[in-house]
Parts: sequence; C-alpha cells; structure tokens
Amino acid sequence: MASIDIQHPHTLAPPRARQAVQEIADKLADRFGAECRWDGDILDFTRSGIDGRIALLPGQVHVTAQLGFLLGAMKGPIEAEIRRVLDERF
Repeated sequence: MASIDIQHPHTLAPPRARQAVQEIADKLADRFGAECRWDGDILDFTRSGIDGRIALLPGQVHVTAQLGFLLGAMKGPIEAEIRRVLDERF
C-alpha cells in the first residue's frame, strides 16, 4: 500500500480552517463518492481504494492517506492535487 503524509501550514482561525476542510470533504463526496465524518478536529474519509484523514492542528493541516493497489500507482498525481488544493484553500 502506498501512503500519503502531507503537513501544510496555515494562518486561518479555527472556524475558518474547519470550513475550508469541510469544503474539501464536500468535493470528495461529490466527485469521488467518499464518505466523510468529523471526529473532533479530524475529518476521516474513505472510499474504495483509499482511507485517510485530515487533522486540523494549530497552524497546520495534516493529511494522511493509505492508497490501495490501483490508486497507489497514481500516488504522485494524487499527492500533487492534494498539495494544490491545500495551497488554494489555506
């Protein structure tokens, strides 16, 4: 299994940071059928071939994910897209 581990700094207030992560979760659900759920300041997401989480920390967003075999082959483009979205939102 391939894994993704990205730490991205941010300067947003906690409510705005949570809103930004929720917007990302909404897109994951709409575009890829991912199931998303909050557990405190951690958003867990899952769908066939990927299990991950987005943790809101003071001044930082931490994205981790485990990719299944097929998506593991696409790790580079997936990681690049995550970084692009984080740069755009945070």
